[in-house]
Amino acid sequence: MRSGQRLGRQFGWLWGAYGTSALGTWLAFGAFPLIAIQVLHSGPAEVAALAAVGAAVGAVVAVPLGPWVEFRRKRPVLITLDLVRFAALLTIPVAFALGVLTFLQLLVVSVVVAAADITFRAASGAYLKMLLPAEDLLVANSRFESTSWTTTIIGPPLGGAAIGLLGPVATVVLDAVSYLLSALGIRATGGSEPPPERREAARMRAGDLLDGWRYILADATLRPLFFNTALFNGLVMAATPLLAVLMLGNLGFAPWQYGLAFAAPSIGGLLGSQLARPLVTRFGQHRVLAGAGTLRALWPVGLAFVGPGTGGLLVVVGVEFGLIFCCGVFNPVYATYRLERTPADRVARTLSAWAVTTKASTALLTAAWGVLGTLLGPRTAIGLAGVLLLATPLLLLPRRAAAFRPEPEPAPNRA
Repeated sequence: MRSGQRLGRQFGWLWGAYGTSALGTWLAFGAFPLIAIQVLHSGPAEVAALAAVGAAVGAVVAVPLGPWVEFRRKRPVLITLDLVRFAALLTIPVAFALGVLTFLQLLVVSVVVAAADITFRAASGAYLKMLLPAEDLLVANSRFESTSWTTTIIGPPLGGAAIGLLGPVATVVLDAVSYLLSALGIRATGGSEPPPERREAARMRAGDLLDGWRYILADATLRPLFFNTALFNGLVMAATPLLAVLMLGNLGFAPWQYGLAFAAPSIGGLLGSQLARPLVTRFGQHRVLAGAGTLRALWPVGLAFVGPGTGGLLVVVGVEFGLIFCCGVFNPVYATYRLERTPADRVARTLSAWAVTTKASTALLTAAWGVLGTLLGPRTAIGLAGVLLLATPLLLLPRRAAAFRPEPEPAPNRA
C-alpha cells in the first residue's frame, strides 16, 4: 500500500465526481414517483410501472453498450454518459415549466438514466483498474463505499426539505446539475489513456454482447458471487416496498419515522466500509467475503417481526443497521476482487453484464413480491424474502480458498 494511502490527483477528481453525482441522486430520491403522483396525478399502477419498467428496459438498452464501451477510451465515455444524464433529466423541469410534462416522458427519462447508470458503472470500473495499481483498489473502493453511505445519510433529508420548499421538480434540477459537475470533474482528471485495440473493435459481432456473461459463468469464483449478489440484492429490494406498506399503512408510522428508520442505519455502512481494508489485512479476502456475505443474509428476516410504536421502530433501525454494516464491509471487498479477477480487456463487458443482471433480477423479484404481498400480506411476504435470503450464502463462494485467487495478467497501462 502506498504511504499515507494517497491515490493521486486523478483519483481525487474521480472520487469527487462520484461523490457529487451520488449526492445529487440522493437529493432527488423519490422525486419521480412524487412528480407522477403530485403533478401528473398518476395512480398506483403507473407509479409501480415507472419504477419497474424504467429499470428493466434500461437494463435491456444497456446490454449492447458494454461491448461498445470495452473498445473505447473510458474517460470520454464517462463524460458523455454524465452529459446524457444531465440532458435527459433537464428535459423534465423544462417540460414542467412549459406545461407539457407527461408520464411517458418520465418513463423515457427513467429508461435513459437507468441505461446510462449501468454503462457508467461498467466504464468507471474499467477506468479505475487502468488508473490504479491492484494494491490500491481496495482503498479506492472503500472510499467510494464510504462516500455512498455518507450521501445516503445526508441526501434524503436535504432532498426532502427541498421538495417541501420548492417541489419535487427542483430536486431533479439538482440531480441534473450534479451530473454536469461530475462530467467536469472527470474531465479534470486529465492524463493520457492508452487507446483500445482497434483490431478487436473491428471484429465485434452480435455474439460479443454475451461475452460478459460467458466470462462470469466460466469463472469458478465469479460465478457463485454473481448469482449470490443478484439474488441477494433482488430479494432485499423486493421487500422494501412491502416494508413501506407495512410501516406506513398497517402499523401507522409517520413518514418521518419511516425515513429515520433507513437514514440512521446508513451510519453502519460508513463504519463497515472503513473496516473493510483492516479486516482484509488481518483475515484475508476470502474470509471477509464469506463472513460478511453470510452475516448480511441473517438480518432481513427480522423485519417480519416489526411491531407498532417505538419498539417496532427500534427493531427496524437495529435490523437495518446490522444489514447495512455487513454490506459496508462486503461491497468494497467484492468490488475489488471482481476487478482483480477480470482481465483489463474484459472489465467493461463483465461489469455491464453484472449490472444488467442485477437490475433485471431486482425488477422481476420486486414485481413478484408485489403479487405475493397482495396475496399473502406484506408481513408474510417480507418474512418469505428473509427466509430465502438465509440460503444465499450457499451461493457465495467456492468451498476452497485456493480457488479464490486473482488470475495473473500483465500490468495494465496507466495514465
